[in-house]
Amino acid sequence: MTDLVDARLVVQRGTFLLDVVLRIARGETVALLGPNGAGKTTALRALAGLTPLSGGHLTLDGRDLDRPDSRLWTPPEERPVGVVFQDYLLFPHLSARDNVAFGPRRHGVDRRTAHATADRWLDRVGLTEHGRRKPRQLSGGQAQRVALARALAVGPALLLLDEPLAALDARTRLETRAELRRHLAAHPGATLLVTHDPLDALVLADRLIIIEHGRVVQEGDASTITARPRTDYVAQLVGLNLYRGRGSGHTVELADGFALTSTDTVEGAAFVAFPPSAVALHVRQPDGSPRNTWPAVLADLQQHGDNLRVRLDGPITVAADITPAAAAQLQLEPGRELWVAVKATETRAYPAE
Repeated sequence: MTDLVDARLVVQRGTFLLDVVLRIARGETVALLGPNGAGKTTALRALAGLTPLSGGHLTLDGRDLDRPDSRLWTPPEERPVGVVFQDYLLFPHLSARDNVAFGPRRHGVDRRTAHATADRWLDRVGLTEHGRRKPRQLSGGQAQRVALARALAVGPALLLLDEPLAALDARTRLETRAELRRHLAAHPGATLLVTHDPLDALVLADRLIIIEHGRVVQEGDASTITARPRTDYVAQLVGLNLYRGRGSGHTVELADGFALTSTDTVEGAAFVAFPPSAVALHVRQPDGSPRNTWPAVLADLQQHGDNLRVRLDGPITVAADITPAAAAQLQLEPGRELWVAVKATETRAYPAE
């Protein structure tokens, strides 16, 4: 695959600086994730031409669209870019058909041809019978599909999706996510998905890019990201306990001399991670095989799916997942003193640099 998008997005906004290298291949979907204020929306706006770059460059399909050092900037309407905004931003006075035809018409296509294009796209997204309806007459999932059809009707080299499923309820989101995946797989151009939702990213994207404070902190496919998180945000995103320390053989020493043992071997700066499901709780110090045991105090307990997510303070703060039956047996409540055990085989240690 060749890179369709080749960019270094540098945007200075007050004290905030975005500086992100971004490359996306033809037919590839990349998810851009990060906490609030990380720079995701700024990156999307820069790609769309809504925010000019302060530095760097944006090249799309071999064409320079934004290059500040050459005083080159291409306005949004002249970029081969389609955008699906979080709130869809459909024109309320236009029918679904006319919304989809709007882009081709803006590109100089005659009305008949634009409507024929709109009809094809409405058929592709399963909304042929809804073409005459106004946005207020559509469900959330239907409006999302109209917005996607409108973005794709202009044949964009780059498709930008800004939290495209955020406005949907849980059931509609599940159905629409599966349908969106099918359309993205058929898109011959590049796609950038901006989202807070790790499930959207894992299901829809070929590759993930994580940004924090305007910088890329980690990128790779889903299996790499989920197996080896490199920041607390990424660890929380994929649901792992993550600690940084110094590795020596099978031991990673954390702050204050506390150490965790792993079956992995690592030397120097290292991370050690394990899932909350690997954490066992005991009323008294356990005997037997666990290599990692320590006393802790229960700080918080919340519902987490069918189980309970417990946060414990001690030499390290750790999250544990337990069943309601186990919680009742342990008589869990804030302030309860417990012993934590994690088997070395349940941990993963890997280099931090």
